[in-house]
Amino acid sequence: MITTNEYFDGQVRSLEFENSQGKFTAGVMQVGEWTFDVPTREWMILTRGAWEAKLPGSDEFVPFGEGESFEIDSGLQFAVRILEESAYICLYT
Repeated sequence: MITTNEYFDGQVRSLEFENSQGKFTAGVMQVGEWTFDVPTREWMILTRGAWEAKLPGSDEFVPFGEGESFEIDSGLQFAVRILEESAYICLYT
């Protein structure tokens, strides 16, 4: 089953599904700065666009290029600064 998620008044949207390999979302984000709580460990992969991420333990935003990823442990927060409309995949464990 595929479910739809919407955050920040529709500025971030994703499709969520689960298969034999685990739970995933494929989504898009509008230009802006968004902070997310992480209930389970996840990997964020930028597929198109441009963004910077502020990861746990850091006060600075770091750029990530297309195809690059970062991992966040459960119970933490991270922020992304979207520089142009962007697409991503998120993998959960």
